[in-house]
Amino acid sequence: MSHKIKELLDSLNSVLIGKEDVTDLAVTALLAGGHLLIEDVPGVGKTTLALSLAAATDLSFGRIQFTPDTLPGDVTGYGAINMKTGEIQFNKGPVFNNIILADEINRTSPKTQASLLEVMEEGQVTAEGRTMAVPRPFMVIATENPMDFVGTYNLPEAQLDRFMMRLSVGYPSAENEINMLRSKENRETKLKPVLTTEELLEAQDMVSRVWVEDTVMDYIVRIVTATRNTESLT
Repeated sequence: MSHKIKELLDSLNSVLIGKEDVTDLAVTALLAGGHLLIEDVPGVGKTTLALSLAAATDLSFGRIQFTPDTLPGDVTGYGAINMKTGEIQFNKGPVFNNIILADEINRTSPKTQASLLEVMEEGQVTAEGRTMAVPRPFMVIATENPMDFVGTYNLPEAQLDRFMMRLSVGYPSAENEINMLRSKENRETKLKPVLTTEELLEAQDMVSRVWVEDTVMDYIVRIVTATRNTESLT
């Protein structure tokens, strides 16, 4: 399985040039079954990372372009009357995919942001009086602009808590930027799947079975506890 993960990283690094540290952490979050929040200025490859990860893993992909007028139903789905049967039919939203790109998540209202809380925590959507599971594996990759940008909303603590990692892509080096300017091809569209859904689920299961010593868990808990009791972090 390790060679498959290396192939996945090589594919991502062929698109995000010079960002090996970012792709390593993104794949780590995917294998651990977590969600990823990427905060940075526009144009540094946040969206490209999400698209490339979906393309290289052969997973279904859903994109939500958040704007101030985006509604919760645009995320989870909505009910509509079937004119032939007269019954209410539920139309599934973008969250019913494996990888979700929540693009510019902090440009939409808190009410719409909240529509992702259940699905990110429990892997299910409750709408129109019924609860429906989303496909596995499931990952939300959200991008956000810095808070000093016009038209942004603060993400509430409950939303931030759903993300395993919060990353910044950053500008490329001058050398890598020149290489990108020289290249005329769209590398993202040429990616081929290197990991099937079944292989990814197997890899996630392997990660969940990694043995962790009690001393390591104790150390982790003591660090977390210290952050709760440090005034500068509260």
